[in-house]
Amino acid sequence: MGKKRIAIIDRDLCIEERCGYVCMKVCPPNRMGEECVTIEKETKFPVISEELCIGCGICPKKCPMDCITIINLEKELEEQIYQYGINTFRLHGLPLPQDGAVALVGKNGIGKTTALQLLSNNLKPNFGIFDRKLSEEEVMAKLPIEIKRYYSAVGNDSLKISHKPQNIDKIRAVFNGEVRKLIESACGKGAVEKAETIFGLEKIMKRKISHLSGGELQKVAIAVAYLKDADIYYIDEFTNFLDIEERLKIGVILKELSEKKRLILAEHDLTILDYVSTYVYLFYGEENSYGVVSLIKNVRAGINEYLEGFLKDENIRFRDYELSFKTHGENELKTPVRFKYDKMEKKFEEFSFSSDSGEIREGEIVGMVGKNALGKSLLIKLLAGIEKPDGSPNQFKSKNNTPVADIKVSYKPQYIHAEDFVVQEMFNAEKISMSIFEECKRRLKITTLLEKKLTELSGGELQRIALTLALSREADIYLFDEPSAFLDIEQRYEFAHLLKNVINETNKCAFVVDHDIVFIDNVASRLVVFSGESSVTGKASAALNKKDGMNGFLKVTGVTMRRDKNSKRPRVNKPGSVLDNEQKKSGEYYYS
Repeated sequence: MGKKRIAIIDRDLCIEERCGYVCMKVCPPNRMGEECVTIEKETKFPVISEELCIGCGICPKKCPMDCITIINLEKELEEQIYQYGINTFRLHGLPLPQDGAVALVGKNGIGKTTALQLLSNNLKPNFGIFDRKLSEEEVMAKLPIEIKRYYSAVGNDSLKISHKPQNIDKIRAVFNGEVRKLIESACGKGAVEKAETIFGLEKIMKRKISHLSGGELQKVAIAVAYLKDADIYYIDEFTNFLDIEERLKIGVILKELSEKKRLILAEHDLTILDYVSTYVYLFYGEENSYGVVSLIKNVRAGINEYLEGFLKDENIRFRDYELSFKTHGENELKTPVRFKYDKMEKKFEEFSFSSDSGEIREGEIVGMVGKNALGKSLLIKLLAGIEKPDGSPNQFKSKNNTPVADIKVSYKPQYIHAEDFVVQEMFNAEKISMSIFEECKRRLKITTLLEKKLTELSGGELQRIALTLALSREADIYLFDEPSAFLDIEQRYEFAHLLKNVINETNKCAFVVDHDIVFIDNVASRLVVFSGESSVTGKASAALNKKDGMNGFLKVTGVTMRRDKNSKRPRVNKPGSVLDNEQKKSGEYYYS
């Protein structure tokens, strides 16, 4: 029988009018008289038989739409617990709740959300059977014993489940009343006071859901899930739109909940996952093709195995390189100043902002950290020339304080608006570096997105396109506002690697705003720290060395951090622990 194969067809890309079913014509088994590639009568889409496929790789290469993926597995996988359809994504295995919090770690499109949908009973296991609906008895008979026990408890209503969904925008689609009404209807009248006390939502209780920012809606969604009386809480991607301080506060709340209840968390911010969780399941496989769930692991060891790309207990290498971290800022004091900028002020009706004068060096990436609504995006826009400071306009200067004219700036905004045209056409209209563009295509895996319209892309796909465009442009200064949003762990690492390579090799420079401490720690040489009162006043410091910058920021949040002794990744100390108290006493909130 040989190696088992997985065949995937992206039906969003597959267009018969553009190819004339080339896959059928070039398939060797088809040409020998077998029916390896056939046409589905109802949909007119091609279907590839995974049993008859010989794994020759001809159809993916010849397909003009680049919509076919054939995966030759090293060994056969256990039977899938769920598959969305013929030649589509399938999940092998299922994580199970444990006492405390369990983290699900893996890249996008690998099955974490599918697993939570299965555990929440929003999806039913089908074991790759599509020609009929399985009865409850058939499903239970095919399940492994531990998963069978779980579904029996859920089916008997002896386990109450609360689920915070990944896509919080769906809340707007089904409810447009006040926040107070949503919380009361979902959790009871007594929950409103708790939501105000625990999550600090008192200022938005009378606001309509449609009027909330992304961060406010995220906190409401978490609060609704948290305040339900449940035995198990499934929380899917809870840090999007939240600043670092808010992430840490939510982490503390979920950590305390895990001491009384069972939680499963799917999230890409390793710092927060590591802090909250006791155990971890690792998801590996091929994005949008198949996912496999690992054995359960201790959270520290499991995350380090994920970063290493090797599962020790299973003896499986699922990535041929390690995700590594530096313990210092590259080029921190080694390169000459490239540009300087003056002090700036900007006053609005209800918000005032000021920035110290600053500088950035050749080949340097400066990170910007601070709470939301303190002016981080505003400073990026001031540097980009999109906003103008009060008084004299910002003028970049050389290291000798001589004004520099005609500086080219490449800016990736915080919010990306998708327009109705094809991705490739957008790149064709821009002046870009083809060598950097090709490297972005490879490392951020955007090749299959080029023939799609921007309006058809997911949040993560749109972000990768925006990052590729910004980094590929020919510029002197690159400005990135929240580049890690909607990216998975590996995509964040890949972009960090890309950004550092491009900036370092070209002697250009970049400013980066982000709330993922691991990401900022990985890319930044120095930090601009923002202080003030959210939505009232904001102040940006000059660039500080990373240790002083992170110490200053974390002191405001009251959180201390250390580095993992093996992977060197940042880890949050447990509040009140011996190490936490020692670091606070010494003023060393962050060891770099």
